[in-house]
Amino acid sequence: MTATLLESEPVPGVVRLALNRPAQRNALDAALVASLHAAVLAHGARAATRVLLIAAEGTAFCAGADLNAMLASGRGSREASVADAERLAHLLLALRDCPKPSVALVQGAAFGGGMGLAAACDVALGSEAARFRLPEVQLGLVPAVISPFVVEAIGLRQARRYFLSGETIEAAQARALGLLHAVVAPEALAAEGLRLAGEIARGGPHALGECKRLIAEVAHRSPGAGLAGVTAEWLARLREGAEAQEGIGAALARRTPAWLA
Repeated sequence: MTATLLESEPVPGVVRLALNRPAQRNALDAALVASLHAAVLAHGARAATRVLLIAAEGTAFCAGADLNAMLASGRGSREASVADAERLAHLLLALRDCPKPSVALVQGAAFGGGMGLAAACDVALGSEAARFRLPEVQLGLVPAVISPFVVEAIGLRQARRYFLSGETIEAAQARALGLLHAVVAPEALAAEGLRLAGEIARGGPHALGECKRLIAEVAHRSPGAGLAGVTAEWLARLREGAEAQEGIGAALARRTPAWLA
């Protein structure tokens, strides 16, 4: 049986996890969700992994939920249907909260859950052929599980439009909305992903995970004395650590820090 997820390491420390159901436009079935979730958790705990590239084989990034599986879930028990939806929610949370930074490489259509995958990654790059859509309302559904991640990526006001309309978002508009950080030529997408992953991987391994935690901590809090105390403690704690001592020492000595040596 062909694996639903392909794993490779194009350069040391950069792991590419590629959805591999091209004939189904990489629609998310239970096996693919489980495989990707397990891989994200494993690499989150693997010291050698520095950056995750979330990619896909074929012309589509991800067409969203497998409609046959969705129809079957709706005809089964409520408990089984909830459990199925929660599996996708846990995958997206694991990706968003993974201590290893993630970069989505969106080469084509990213609909429904595929848009959720891109939104859950720390960075999303798209080719000029990338396009996004939330078609759930046109199926009598709502983009429930992916909604926190998409709203976080594009904001509440824009989410109102695209949740309700189900219209297609072309690559340039996705960039304007903040869903994509950059749009590149299709033939340049893989190389740009590796270049950016290399830049990210220059950071201290522990500091990268701490950056993700910091963003989550301050994202919805207003500046004030309480938050100032939290961030001051955060900086002081990291400054005392071995990684920061090595990084600062390396910068002063104009040498490469140990984690890059």
